[in-house]
Amino acid sequence: MPVTAPAVLSTDRLELGEGIRWTDGRAVLTDILTGRLLALPDGPGAALDPITRLSCPLGAVAPVEGRPGHWIAAAGTGICHIDPAGRVVWIARPEDGAPVPMRMNDGVADPHGRFWAGSMACEATEDAGSLYRLDRDGRVTRVLRDVSIPNGPAFAADGTSLYLADSARGVIRRYPVDPESGDLGAPEAVAALETGSPDGMTVDIEGCLWTAVWGAGQVRRYRPDGTLDQTVDLPARQPAGLCLGGPDGRTLLVTSAHIGLPDPGPLDGAVFAVRVDVPGAPAAPYRPTAPAAPADRAGTP
Repeated sequence: MPVTAPAVLSTDRLELGEGIRWTDGRAVLTDILTGRLLALPDGPGAALDPITRLSCPLGAVAPVEGRPGHWIAAAGTGICHIDPAGRVVWIARPEDGAPVPMRMNDGVADPHGRFWAGSMACEATEDAGSLYRLDRDGRVTRVLRDVSIPNGPAFAADGTSLYLADSARGVIRRYPVDPESGDLGAPEAVAALETGSPDGMTVDIEGCLWTAVWGAGQVRRYRPDGTLDQTVDLPARQPAGLCLGGPDGRTLLVTSAHIGLPDPGPLDGAVFAVRVDVPGAPAAPYRPTAPAAPADRAGTP
């Protein structure tokens, strides 16, 4: 059970706060539609620290192993590399030319060093989204189609299970993952939410799944068999992203959003921290085997 009430971690209120990750002793997060990558401040009552800003939506990032300040990002219509100066190299833009305007959404690296990212229609068109995998050699593959709003993804500690939410349908599915190839097996439904929509997710060291529940003002923890184990109430209606971090991994960090709310409350869009009993692990890095082969080398975000 949580041992503290939710604490507010900065003065900022994000339009669409997502993609929060604990890496290298700090938490980074995105404000998707403004294209901003931000870091939590060292103390409460301060503004978020800017890292970089892209001229396109920025869904989530993963650190690049052995290269401080370098990120692989789900951004715009694809996947790119961002260097410490904020320069962007596009690896692939698979949603360019789609039948409806698209953008990337959430993304994460798995324990084997690959990066996974979902896409969605800007107007949330049904079944327009996909899930992509960036392999360590720089190849990008579409691994799932016909997802409306993919969220998560999140991985079990050994990388052999992938959790993916289809937020529009209120369903979380678990897919077996081949550890060598990254190929997915047949999914099984883990949870079907009757209230709110599953959004960002993470897995703790007991193998339980935490998910932010958009529209319900909650974070929920599910056991591997899909049993609801714990609910954390938050003073914001649209929790969106989460991770487990802090020095001991026992701080649940949650982003939220005020987009679409006709009457945002004072904490809609805030970032929260709640102490919990079971820790999680820091964000896994992307581990390239060789420099990725970019689609182009446009040097501006």
